[in-house]
Amino acid sequence: MRTGGIDGSQIQAMIAQLKAHATKPNLTPPVIQTEAPAVPKAQFSDALKKSLDAVNVSQVEADGMSKRFAMGDDSVSLSDVMIAQQKASINFQGAIQVRNKLVSAYHEIMNMQV
Repeated sequence: MRTGGIDGSQIQAMIAQLKAHATKPNLTPPVIQTEAPAVPKAQFSDALKKSLDAVNVSQVEADGMSKRFAMGDDSVSLSDVMIAQQKASINFQGAIQVRNKLVSAYHEIMNMQV
């Protein structure tokens, strides 16, 4: 009965293969790739555009919900409208903070002496 282990003959065969490989001249060891395959780098401008588009979508969604609520749509509650508007506001404030940091970094780089 086998329990899933490696028996002695398999170990001996592996050792023989290793010794045979080690005695062959001019053989280089196999190259082990330790780095991940090349992944296309994300561009900063693309990431910024995606985030600005997400801010725009949240604002348009909040505006649409508030218009539907004002027109008497029963599927939209006041709490949903207020939550959507707050999310849009928070997203917009975050975008403004990122913009301010970018402008500040730009001014700092431009004031550096070379």
